Amino acid sequence: MPQRKATKPPRKKGVSIYRPFIFGSVAEHIDPNNRSSSINADHTHQWTIYVRPCPPHPELSYFIKKISFKLHETYTNSLRTIEAPPFEVTETGWGEFEVQIKIYFVPEANEKPQTIWHHLKLHPYGPDAERQRETKEPIISECYEEVVFNEPVEAFYDLLTSTGGVAGRGKGSKGSKQASMGGKKGAQGDRVAELPFDGTYSQKEEGRELDRLRQAIKTVDAMVKEERAKLEEREKVLADLRSDGGTAVKTR
Repeated sequence: MPQRKATKPPRKKGVSIYRPFIFGSVAEHIDPNNRSSSINADHTHQWTIYVRPCPPHPELSYFIKKISFKLHETYTNSLRTIEAPPFEVTETGWGEFEVQIKIYFVPEANEKPQTIWHHLKLHPYGPDAERQRETKEPIISECYEEVVFNEPVEAFYDLLTSTGGVAGRGKGSKGSKQASMGGKKGAQGDRVAELPFDGTYSQKEEGRELDRLRQAIKTVDAMVKEERAKLEEREKVLADLRSDGGTAVKTR
């Protein structure tokens, strides 16, 4: 007899529900006077990368099954999978790199895993960087994110709403029925990507970050202009040598 096709679980039509969370890292300079002998001699910092609940939500494990953190390939066992809270990895190192964070949902969700990226920050940046270097205070880099379940499976919808999930009518972008990151705005306006150190939403912090980006663009533009001027001067010297029948000297 032909096998019967598996019946897809019913979904909540025209409904989306989202869950906020925070992901980020905290790094501290290793004190040479209190350094464990097991730490690599080249390592300068101890850091933790994590995915944590966003207050007032107490936990994530009722809708997240596990989270994998893909570290730099130089680490032993660079793919770390955490199957219970706290969803975090602590290591030591000397360099910054991009960490791939893959979130797997509980079986009731019937959703594909979602991937986000986080830049592991070990050193201070910005106008307050000098003071932070002197005090060697922890370097915190946190981002606010939301996972949006568009037309979730009914059983999963019941699970989310029984724990205080935030729901709304209307489909997600492009009518997708799959979970997606972002896509909803907070009660105070647009989300800001990186959170200030006190963990609160701040448009001022977003403005400061934009100012830093604008200053960085100006610096790069000035460097490009300077290099272009040097190149034009070299081309002029080369043209003069050719017109005089001389030979240009190769330089390294």
